[in-house]
Amino acid sequence: MKKLKYLSGVFLALLTLTMTSRAQNTVLSGKLKGLANGTIEIFYNKDGVSATDTLTASNDAFTWKADLEEPVRIALITGRNNYYFFAEPGRMNLTGIKDSLASYKLTGAPMQRDNDVFVAMTKDLRVQWDSLYVRLKSATSEAKKAAIEQQRDENRKQFALRTAQFIANHPKSSFSVYLVGLEGEYQEKIRLYAMLHESAKQTRAGKRIAGLLSVMANSQIGAQVKDFVQADTAGKPVSFSEFKGKYVLVDFWASWCMPCRAENPNVLKAYNTFKEKGFTVLGISLDDKAANWKKAIRDDKMPWTQLSDLKGWDNEVSVFFGIRAIPSNLLVDPSGKIVAKDLRGEMLENKLRELLD
Repeated sequence: MKKLKYLSGVFLALLTLTMTSRAQNTVLSGKLKGLANGTIEIFYNKDGVSATDTLTASNDAFTWKADLEEPVRIALITGRNNYYFFAEPGRMNLTGIKDSLASYKLTGAPMQRDNDVFVAMTKDLRVQWDSLYVRLKSATSEAKKAAIEQQRDENRKQFALRTAQFIANHPKSSFSVYLVGLEGEYQEKIRLYAMLHESAKQTRAGKRIAGLLSVMANSQIGAQVKDFVQADTAGKPVSFSEFKGKYVLVDFWASWCMPCRAENPNVLKAYNTFKEKGFTVLGISLDDKAANWKKAIRDDKMPWTQLSDLKGWDNEVSVFFGIRAIPSNLLVDPSGKIVAKDLRGEMLENKLRELLD
């Protein structure tokens, strides 16, 4: 019995040591002249949850310890000064003068180092972008605005080229993974992701991007829509396959979404115009309250089939298609293939006229 008690004590000691070690796997030692015994606040996200740590300095110095599984973006606040950087597992050191952000120097953070390299190689484009924005706001003629917009488009292209160049030159960098994550367009995201080294793809962030790409693929033009089932307003299960043979606008909306409600009359107009020509609408609501959902259907006079699992943003159909903003829609042809997406206003009617007239 004593032996068991002894082993339990050893186990608890080891567990405590392990937990303590994990709790200190990220250590930031800071010394900012003028900080004195002031307060430092550190804001960051960990596993998708916002966290705030408050520290008190002693003679300009402070130490921040955290358990980070991967690099995260940090906001370090000292009074009115906000310093942003990427922290990661390991030991880092921050020095500088409290009220001079330009003097801040961070070492021991490879991702932040790469961030600084990227910022330097795109500085001229950022300066140009700011200048173009100011000029656009003060432009007095449509011709001048059009010329400036053309320059802005070229600026975007150059920024994209340098982003790809950085990723190609730093395929193992965590910051390269971060840049791929910022890209919103599916095809470009695929292209940039392919540039990453396998070790970068196997990081948590890399795996998240792979998962996102898998989801995004489901809603791309040319993708074949897999059958799905969800309940209608009466609670009856309805299968998407029941609509095969028609052009179907899969319309993602919600009663609480004002832009969606503003778009509903346009969808109704298109429905009435083309319903006799092989077109229909299938609403997928991101509501979580049945009463609100059904009232909006009545108020907006939407006669087509409406489905929802009343899980809000966790609606299984919207999650499958990677819908992260509404209103959003997918136009599916009679064979079940997506032929267009996010058609609003006259765009929807024009596309249907092209396909059905």
